[in-house]
Amino acid sequence: MGIFVILFPILVSMNFPSSEASAERKPDRVGLLPLGEISSELLTWLGAELEKRLYVQVEVLPASSLPESAYNPQRKQYYSSIILDKIRNLHPWNYDKVLIIVDVDLFVPSLNFVFGEAESPGKMAIISLTRLRQEFYGLPGNELLFRERVLKEALHELGHTYGMQHSKNPDCVMYFSNSLADTDRKRADFSQCQDVLKGLEKIIRR
Repeated sequence: MGIFVILFPILVSMNFPSSEASAERKPDRVGLLPLGEISSELLTWLGAELEKRLYVQVEVLPASSLPESAYNPQRKQYYSSIILDKIRNLHPWNYDKVLIIVDVDLFVPSLNFVFGEAESPGKMAIISLTRLRQEFYGLPGNELLFRERVLKEALHELGHTYGMQHSKNPDCVMYFSNSLADTDRKRADFSQCQDVLKGLEKIIRR
């Protein structure tokens, strides 16, 4: 499950841009910011996959520390909104978007957990790897499935930063995930997201 902070209302349907249209603008710069120990190989892979689907140029940033003020000892989880606030104010961030990657369990007060959170529209987003692993549920590990989930959650939260709202189509990557079953059903691209892409086609590669 992911949440997003709506800053302005946006009507968000789908025509893919021509190569000529894409050539007229520079790709947005996206920084992938790991907090804590995150596999550099996973981050490099994720950046390459995002560049295939969004009109962006991705850079993996040096790892930083998790803000301890975001930790809730009663819940044994980190409050995702506090992490976003702390990291937003840490640097000027010379990027169009910053996607924070953590491997801790996240929450917001109104929900038991979240897979991620984002400003919508805005610059900052965060995803957690923790609940995307089969091992979290006592099941055998599945690296391919794990990576598909990571990519889908990253696309979902970055979509929110561009102002995309939740889709009504359960096959769309912008559909709200109540569970991993919802995440696993989605496509790892925006091809089924006609109801939320109006005016945002220029940022989509496929």
